[in-house]
Amino acid sequence: MSYAVVVGVTVTIYCLLTLGLNVIAGYAGQPHLGQAAFFGLGAYVAAILATRYGLPFWLDLPAALVLTGLVGVLLGAISLRLREDFLAITTIGLNFVMVAIFQYVPFFGGAMGITDVPLPSLGSYTFDNSAFLVVGLLMVCAVALFSAYLERTWFGAVLAAIKDDEVAAAAIGISVPVYKIAAFALGTATAGAAGSLYAHFMSVVTPASFSFSESVVLLSMLVFGGLGTIRGALLGAVVLGVMPEVFRFVSDYRMLLYGVLLLLMVRFQPAGLLGEGSWLHALLRRRRLERGGLGRAAA
Repeated sequence: MSYAVVVGVTVTIYCLLTLGLNVIAGYAGQPHLGQAAFFGLGAYVAAILATRYGLPFWLDLPAALVLTGLVGVLLGAISLRLREDFLAITTIGLNFVMVAIFQYVPFFGGAMGITDVPLPSLGSYTFDNSAFLVVGLLMVCAVALFSAYLERTWFGAVLAAIKDDEVAAAAIGISVPVYKIAAFALGTATAGAAGSLYAHFMSVVTPASFSFSESVVLLSMLVFGGLGTIRGALLGAVVLGVMPEVFRFVSDYRMLLYGVLLLLMVRFQPAGLLGEGSWLHALLRRRRLERGGLGRAAA
């Protein structure tokens, strides 16, 4: 049971990361292959504030969220001059630069990282794995509800327009730079919050945990589940987050499998399993409509 809870916490962290990535890559259509860098930044901010300045989890969490969001604003500003492949390459480079800073700058603890990150507490109660799972699920629910709210607002409609055609969106009076920067800020801030939870859960933060390969994993999760949808982001995080634990005999080939899976999904099912227009989503919708029709007929 304890092991299942640990896996559950890990999956909730992946859910937060894919939901944040979905705002940038799914809603705004910006290729982002550096989400793990912001995940790491949030983790390091939380670890430093907790171990060196004695801040509790409840304060370093919003601090990590705000700081990574501000750095995301800078990335959003950079994205204004870059598009498609060039932006993707830039975010890849950013990921490598951030990991190098974590590894070689003494302030971040070097290759050994930061250890002894304290467990959060609430009054006299010190967190165990179950408490982390509850907090993680609450954070996932909050981000998912916020994402659902964005989808129904003018902000979500504008991001969809930018995703379809930036030039056309600008032509009808949409301030494309403002909305692109906002999308990066929201998506990276979510990664920062996930990093804070991760730092306290693991009690140690090392550069290797936030490499470019982790960004590939996150993108694979989002593409697998369904780019641009909340259900897809959550499904991809759950399925691909649990899969390495179920198929441990191929754990050494995890990145190879994720890469092959990403290629296959892009080639044969670009909408993902539950994205708009996917065969599975269409099947489920048809079944739901048929049940609804039978229910009305019976009434």
